[in-house]
Amino acid sequence: MSCKSTKVAPSVDFDHSCSDSVEYLTLNFGPFETVHRWRRLPPCDEFVGARRSKHTVVAYRDAIYVFGGDNGKNMLNDLLRFDVKDCSWCRAFTTGTPPAPRYHHSAVVYGSSMFVFGGYTGDIYSNSNLKNKNDLFEYKFATGQWTEWKVEGSLPVARSAHGATVYNDKLWIFAGYDGNARLNDMWTISLQDREHACWEEIDQSGEIPPSCCNFPVAVCRDKMFVFSGQSGAKITNNLFQFEFKGHMWTRIPTEHLLRGSPPPPQRRYGHTMVAFDRHLYVFGGAADNTLPNELHCYDVDSQTWEVIQPSLDSEVFSIWIYKVQCQLVLLQKNSGLSKVKPSDFPGFSCYPKCTLHEDYGKLWENRQFCDVEFILGEREERVLGHIAIVTARCQWLRKKILQARDRQRQGVTGGPRDIPGGSRPSGTQPLLEVSIREAEAQPFEVLMQFLYTDKIQYPRRGHVQDVLLIMDVYKLALSFKLSRLEQLCVQYIEASVDLQNVLSVCENANKLQLDQLKEHCLNFVVKESHFNQVIMTKEFEHLSTPLIVEIVRRKQQPPPRLYSDQPVDIGTSLVQDMKAYLEGGGLEFCDIILLLDGHPRPAHKAILAARSSYFEAMFRSFMPEDGQVNISIGEMVPSKQAFESMLRYIYYGDVNMPPEDSLYLFAAPYYYGFSNNRLQAYCKQNLEMNVTVENVLQILEAADKTQALDMKKHCLHIIVHQFIKVSKLPNLRSLSQLLLLDIIESLATHISDKQCAEMGSDI
Repeated sequence: MSCKSTKVAPSVDFDHSCSDSVEYLTLNFGPFETVHRWRRLPPCDEFVGARRSKHTVVAYRDAIYVFGGDNGKNMLNDLLRFDVKDCSWCRAFTTGTPPAPRYHHSAVVYGSSMFVFGGYTGDIYSNSNLKNKNDLFEYKFATGQWTEWKVEGSLPVARSAHGATVYNDKLWIFAGYDGNARLNDMWTISLQDREHACWEEIDQSGEIPPSCCNFPVAVCRDKMFVFSGQSGAKITNNLFQFEFKGHMWTRIPTEHLLRGSPPPPQRRYGHTMVAFDRHLYVFGGAADNTLPNELHCYDVDSQTWEVIQPSLDSEVFSIWIYKVQCQLVLLQKNSGLSKVKPSDFPGFSCYPKCTLHEDYGKLWENRQFCDVEFILGEREERVLGHIAIVTARCQWLRKKILQARDRQRQGVTGGPRDIPGGSRPSGTQPLLEVSIREAEAQPFEVLMQFLYTDKIQYPRRGHVQDVLLIMDVYKLALSFKLSRLEQLCVQYIEASVDLQNVLSVCENANKLQLDQLKEHCLNFVVKESHFNQVIMTKEFEHLSTPLIVEIVRRKQQPPPRLYSDQPVDIGTSLVQDMKAYLEGGGLEFCDIILLLDGHPRPAHKAILAARSSYFEAMFRSFMPEDGQVNISIGEMVPSKQAFESMLRYIYYGDVNMPPEDSLYLFAAPYYYGFSNNRLQAYCKQNLEMNVTVENVLQILEAADKTQALDMKKHCLHIIVHQFIKVSKLPNLRSLSQLLLLDIIESLATHISDKQCAEMGSDI
């Protein structure tokens, strides 16, 4: 494998390397989130056309279309077609005048057409007539017709290496390189009517990405995302989100400390990013003189990154192929460039998300099954909660609850108060009252939201009153020793500080003795670009004298920067806390007994009700008076090990279990009414990946007993194709007559008469 260098066009500083290799690999994202397998496509017909780089790739129906690029000597404008099913290359049929040869252009699919915009054109071999373009061409897949859209009125600046996508019947163009400078403007044009189409420049707001080029864009959840790319001499790994509705940009924090997840991908350019369901997949590119070949995944809902680990049976291949062919690697599932729907690819399905945080969040919002009432501040405002969640997440509040419970038992207080409105089920204990004088209701409710969901719903960003509210929450987080909440508050406040509110935030931080935030505000004020504007405001005149003096001194003599190598305490997550709670940390707060085949297992009503509609209905309507509930899945009683696996799923969303547990729990999502079929999907995947010749007959019996028809079919498939080995297993002769008939029927369907005769002689 070799790399050819090319003549670099003047004023263009992109990487022009290309490869002589023409290999094609795809990555199967599914059908399960935990299974990602690279596979090499079968040998295909000879590649037609020139090898190239800086081309575009789009997917339409069962084919892939490659347009333009650079072969190392010349720019290209041929259109190649790859049939995914037949694994064959051909030149696409074309009529009309195609776009001039070019590279670093963009191509998107809308309806039954491909649209090509802009790019860099000219003769790179002789370095003549080199220029960027802002023309727009349409290629109709059905007829092969190329048509240039002649658009009247204002046009985007000619550019290359820009981002392009389709949303709401419009083509959206962002940033790029105009030959002299990088851009960060945005333009859009309707693709519905060529005769009346016109370009419109978008008035962007918010944290607009810096001028950049050589980056991908992807649309997910009605938002456009931009990750990394070249921005002058600086390359960052920032992720930006653009809301089409309000034309608002937001920089998504890349700090990964709060949820203990992996960091974002390293800074890079020339990479690929595609979207599917709630995920963005980032792959390839050039990163700090390396050619990375990890596949990174960003979850839009949880705002966390992870590195996808391919399964062990993935094909091994070159990093160079990964980098040069990165668009080909992901193009079959590419919903970012070509608006492909998930249904277009039956093998590509998204795994159901974990609803742990949402389920506990609903428990907080609905205030069902509350058993504790916090009495807050001098005004004695009251906030309801659940002992199980609070004591699992906060040791400070746990001590308060234990103290209140001891006083209640000793009869020191006037006794617990019953819940208002009569919404408490009969036979349950009244509310435990816990007094917390150092907390006011509004910040305490934000803190409670964090305990249930591991996050807070940030209010209006930058608004003074809302920033001050989060500062009060931060003060509580410090008092209650909630390190994770501290970090969330600091991130929000520091990101919200601006020229309009910095003095108010600084004064409040000084008052609350929040030294870290005060330092941030002081450093913000004395910045060269901020100082004159801040000191000319009315708010500056009303600052306390000590603060004014401190600002002036800070401006005259900034303190030396102190760097600490001490690790940041990120606290524990909701998952970690609930895991510890189930494993014994919450034993003294159990308020329900689950009976499995007569054996008791203490548990917590609020947690069971939050995660299971079955338990929610039971505890709301017909709670057993003795506080004991018999456990079964339909008419089947699960094993003790399988039951513990189900509790782990309920308490903290864990889905790791041995295959035999998966058999029992396959139907649990339906019976217990979990929020989605995530557990069932994991059970199915667990079984399918772990069925062997040695255990296939036991799993077949269990699948038949639990009416897991897909699993039963899978087992029969293995039995048929491994019948020589299966026929020698002693368990075969102990199967029921009906199951033996099922095996015989499957054999008759899949195996020829000759094969049956051969197997019969072996048995």
